[in-house]
Amino acid sequence: MMYWGFDPLFLYLVLPAIALSLWASFKVKGSFKKFSKERTTNGMTGAEAAREVLRNAGISDVRIEKVAGHLTDHFDPRDNTIRLSESVYSQANVAAVGVAAHEAGHAIQHAEGYSPLAIRSAIVPVAGIGSRIAPFLIIIGFWMEMFGLVNIGIILMGAVVLFHLVTLPVEFNASSRAQYILEGTGILTGYELEGSRKVLNAAAFTYVAALIVALAQLLRFVAMARRR
Repeated sequence: MMYWGFDPLFLYLVLPAIALSLWASFKVKGSFKKFSKERTTNGMTGAEAAREVLRNAGISDVRIEKVAGHLTDHFDPRDNTIRLSESVYSQANVAAVGVAAHEAGHAIQHAEGYSPLAIRSAIVPVAGIGSRIAPFLIIIGFWMEMFGLVNIGIILMGAVVLFHLVTLPVEFNASSRAQYILEGTGILTGYELEGSRKVLNAAAFTYVAALIVALAQLLRFVAMARRR
């Protein structure tokens, strides 16, 4: 029977990873709030900046839509659409332009067939299932001593870790593309450009933290399985 008492792996491995993730989330919200107060010199909004970034890359078939929420911005390769949150779409500030340009960077990746993006898209279904049910499969498997179920859960969690790992080059590359075009076209200059870089770097760290959390959870359950 599995021992369910004190779990040092959770205390010393998973809990610090979760704390890091919470700090990263706090950091990106703080950076966005700070630079959302800095209006762009040229008055360009997030949506206008995304269109300009796409135009500069020679892309004209990507839709740009507004979605509800705060920092819910994303690019959907299924229908080739950039969806910008209310705090980005019509706002003419440094943070909004940086985030919008980042999402345009994903659209450029998709148009160019950027392989890490394709790999991530292929992993999404399995990773989505894994993130939802893997921990439950593992816990139930230990409780009922059905270790085949535990192994299935661990495999699914491995897919989640792989998803987060592949996400890193996708996100960093999109930010690099965004910064390059923002600077090259003069959409942002000087302090504005540095501000957008800080916002995107803070956002990128949330993906690093997510990988660390997923990896910590996977290592914990693998160690538990080896002790059974």
